Amino acid sequence: MTQREIFFVTCAPGLERILFGEVKALRFAKAEQQVGGVLFHGTLEDAWRANLWLRTAVRVLMRVARFEARSADALYAGATAVDWSRFLAADGQFVVDAQTKESGIDHSLFAAQRIKDAVVDQFRERHGVRPSVDKVEPDLAIHAHLFRDRCTLLVDTSGGSLHKRGWRRFQGRAPLAETLAAAIVLDSGWDRRAPLLDPFCGSGTILIEAALIASGTPPGAFRERFGFERWKNHDASSWRAVRDEALRAPAFPRKLILQGSDADAQTVTGAIENVEAAGLSGRIQLEARPLAEFRPKRGWNAWIVTNPPYGERIGDERSLVRLYGEFGRILRERCAGFHASILSGNPRLERELGLRPERTLACKNGALECRLLHFELDAATSA
Repeated sequence: MTQREIFFVTCAPGLERILFGEVKALRFAKAEQQVGGVLFHGTLEDAWRANLWLRTAVRVLMRVARFEARSADALYAGATAVDWSRFLAADGQFVVDAQTKESGIDHSLFAAQRIKDAVVDQFRERHGVRPSVDKVEPDLAIHAHLFRDRCTLLVDTSGGSLHKRGWRRFQGRAPLAETLAAAIVLDSGWDRRAPLLDPFCGSGTILIEAALIASGTPPGAFRERFGFERWKNHDASSWRAVRDEALRAPAFPRKLILQGSDADAQTVTGAIENVEAAGLSGRIQLEARPLAEFRPKRGWNAWIVTNPPYGERIGDERSLVRLYGEFGRILRERCAGFHASILSGNPRLERELGLRPERTLACKNGALECRLLHFELDAATSA
């Protein structure tokens, strides 16, 4: 458990700075922000904590080898040099995923096959039996990255994307990934005491992630199992102690107001289902109402954190132009002294708000290029 390893935590494009802040807050050693994620040094227990606590992370990968791989034989030899029995039983199941760029081995499926062969051959030679490939429920997921003929081999400690928290029961038409929702809340500057409002709440993702942040609930608390729990020689008792300690910490702030609304009543019903599944009944107020009825109390100095529709899967362009124009007017006329953080995937609709953001963050919502817009709502915000 005390052996030091190198880990790379992946995230959605544009969220590296936010993830880096999370990693630093957990006091992991030698944290370094990189393209696509954050690197840190630590023990396997640190990886457990990373999976439990990092809200914007997609996967926590552990580096097991790095070597030159200018040929298929070199790739095979490098993969064979790793002691895979450290992670996998001889009769276990595994999967290999490979990516290659600017390398002599330019076919990712071929690279994955050679690494698979190396793993299988190692077990067959040492134990007389071989593990099998399982792409759905593997005991071990191996990731290979080839760049300019250099291969990095990593194992997935997460066992599936960390955006799948485990609380979601209702998807809705255009669900926001939990990791991106958490990033929006964290980047908004919300103080975790002022009211937080979402007038386009959809399936409730932003509000639920905000509640988990405010209460100090680890985002991994709802996961049934992480990848490292399937590894050979997993220390289940030590992991249980780490998890139990994390789950003792949550404490929901007294009098915290979290409110959401949506024009679609069926969507609100689904959001309530998600809130209940997250154990937050009575903590988040939800109701079906049109945007025109969004009238927050004056003097609240609340944070409005939201992901309005921007035409990819919900709404037509003409109706959305009117909607954004109305939203901008409401923000100017009814929300003086408030803060607003709005995820936008349509530059034309941004302009309809008639507001000038204090700062922005380029990011992606799935494959869609977006900007996170932050506003301080006073007279100076009018465009």
